[in-house]
Amino acid sequence: MTALYFHIPYCVQKCRYCDFCSVPVNDSIGRYCDALKTELQLRRNQYPGLSADTVFWGGGTPTVLPADALAGVLAYADRLFPFATDAEISIECNPKTASFDALKTLRTAGFNRLSIGLQSADNALLQRIGRVHSFEDFVHTYEWARRAGFSNINVDVMHGLPGQTQEDYLKTLETVCDLAPEHVSAYALILEEGTPLHADVMRGAETLPDEDAVADMQDAGMAFLHAHGYRRYEISNFAKPGYACRHNLTYWNNEPYLGFGVAAHSSMPEGRNWYRFSVTDRIPAYLKGVARGRVPEADRILINTFEQMFETVMLGLRKTEGVDDTAFQTRFGCSVFETYSEAIEANRRRGLLDESDPKFLRLNARGLDLLNSVLLDFRETNYWELLR
Repeated sequence: MTALYFHIPYCVQKCRYCDFCSVPVNDSIGRYCDALKTELQLRRNQYPGLSADTVFWGGGTPTVLPADALAGVLAYADRLFPFATDAEISIECNPKTASFDALKTLRTAGFNRLSIGLQSADNALLQRIGRVHSFEDFVHTYEWARRAGFSNINVDVMHGLPGQTQEDYLKTLETVCDLAPEHVSAYALILEEGTPLHADVMRGAETLPDEDAVADMQDAGMAFLHAHGYRRYEISNFAKPGYACRHNLTYWNNEPYLGFGVAAHSSMPEGRNWYRFSVTDRIPAYLKGVARGRVPEADRILINTFEQMFETVMLGLRKTEGVDDTAFQTRFGCSVFETYSEAIEANRRRGLLDESDPKFLRLNARGLDLLNSVLLDFRETNYWELLR
């Protein structure tokens, strides 16, 4: 079993903070789904016999494509990479890009998890960051999704936005929790170079909350979500029991995933080797390459065993559960505690570990806040010493 990802690079309008691979809707959209089907066949030839237990459609905004076109590609993917009977099949949706009829078509086609990008319940703030929807649009979309039969809904919210206060952020969380979605993704804004918002901040036209204010928002938000029945299972993700996103756990467990479409990334074992590769981020090159019978990859990197070990720790420590030592030993033939003994001891002295379960290497709340610093210690491990 593996995870499948489909990237849809089209949006009604690019948000002011976004640096993802996305473009305004244009005349190439009509050929894109056909290209995805061709790519599915090409990858099927490369990985025969592969089946999937999670499928995720991200973007961009997948729901700017016609629902019947999305359903057609999903059905084709199921034929070539048979889905598990309990497969989690997610699709991202921005409010105002999907009608009730479209959501009903998607649910009937097999999509069973919807991720709605709200970001904030403050309409003025939504306009300020370039969102095309209002809070009222979000509520309509959420209600339509429930009527359409979606019983597993995620809502994206953000903190650290321009001019945002802790009170603003908690008000957004309150309105979201009142609707009782099964999952909440609560992200801090990352100011990316090259975005309009970055330019505004650099020239003083916008002001972001300072680092302490953002940290206070995060802490207050976590406490609020916990009080409303959402368990934090990854740095920025919270779920009711049984509703953690299985697809994203594939990434954080450093397990195989296969991406389709422009700018999609993959991480796959091939024989005794493990490769990470990505597709070109240029739509014309993608369409032309696939039409000629090849997937135009932007890069392909062989990941050696030591790098796989570090990536497994790097990603696993994002989870509140941490790194499962039994799984680590099964994959690599050694214990994570022995492999990284010096790094673990260094962070034990710093008081950043949660040692309540000896089968897991995990960080406590303060350690999760300092993850990048923690990982420097693990990155400095001398693997060659392990071979002696």
